[in-house]
Amino acid sequence: MTTRPDARTRSRSTAAAPSCDDCFFRRHMLCALDRSEPCATFRPDREQGLHPPRQMSFAFRPERTTGTPFAFPSAAEQARRYAA
Repeated sequence: MTTRPDARTRSRSTAAAPSCDDCFFRRHMLCALDRSEPCATFRPDREQGLHPPRQMSFAFRPERTTGTPFAFPSAAEQARRYAA
């Protein structure tokens, strides 16, 4: 029986590991650290420059046309219910 690597493991092994030479800050001479491995501030140097990742847009739901799913009874309804 042969075991196939997990899809997550496979994608990690084929992707190139980031290095300081690929960092935006190192390539633009903005890095003040003297390290051989990437640090916590690593950002890949891309053609469009240093841009934050695109955020999800907020989609508003349409208003409900039906009545509310639950409403508290009015004071008059409560008085009728508990009067006895």
